[in-house]
Amino acid sequence: MGWDAGLRFDGLNGFKGNPPITQTVSSMEPKRALVRDIGDRYKSCLSTHPLHSTLDLALAREQHATYCSALKELGLEIIHVSRDDERPDSVFVEDNVVVHKGKALICRMAKTSRRGEERGVETVLKQYLKVKRAMSPATVEGGDVVHLDDKLISGISQRTNPEGIAQMQEWLGVPVATVFDPSIMHLKSYVTYLGRDIMIATERYATHPALEGFQIIIPPSDNEYAADTLAVSDTVLMAEGYPEAHKMVEEAGFDVVVLNVSEIQKCDGALTCMSVLF
Repeated sequence: MGWDAGLRFDGLNGFKGNPPITQTVSSMEPKRALVRDIGDRYKSCLSTHPLHSTLDLALAREQHATYCSALKELGLEIIHVSRDDERPDSVFVEDNVVVHKGKALICRMAKTSRRGEERGVETVLKQYLKVKRAMSPATVEGGDVVHLDDKLISGISQRTNPEGIAQMQEWLGVPVATVFDPSIMHLKSYVTYLGRDIMIATERYATHPALEGFQIIIPPSDNEYAADTLAVSDTVLMAEGYPEAHKMVEEAGFDVVVLNVSEIQKCDGALTCMSVLF
């Protein structure tokens, strides 16, 4: 398997290369992935990306479908929330909820244009989990939260405030370490957990006390977008176009599955944003 390619996935033929490793299920191992198809107003998403105006809706939907197929190929049950054609960012279901060990905190999102997305997510998750809503003055979004077996690490950011952290910690019954940086949208754009006490993090956060005790993979500055990964067992989904970061994760002992998410990136989204694993 060439390091610059990793495993590639297409929705018709599955994985190209050696099949992903099957691991013994741990207490954190997800069985399901909650997803939501891209709505008709997706091109009006909140975005600072310089190529936002070039967004191709049909291609975005194709990339999202391939993403969902990759999760299914990894053994996850795919649960679909009804499509929301009124809210452009509704595909980014991760921001709607924080799940930990049988409980779900339904988020109160910081951007008023996104409020209401969470209702469909809440309706579905009530079938599986104990659910509670975050209440004002809290703002909290799942894109800020790195999940570990015995604790969470959350950004205090443009989207999550200290009251959101307090309500999350109280309802989920788990310690929450914090990374304070009000200049960022979501922490997981910069830090994600791969498994086996290994993180991938941009240089800016690699030495933060909240990450102490973990082995840290630091991608080169021109590969920083690849720090937003989605790990399922020993397989790590990574964005296409960042071969140096792919190689670093492979050398740490993981299978890398490369997905093209160009049209997701144009809405300031990434791999973790489009699913809730539980």
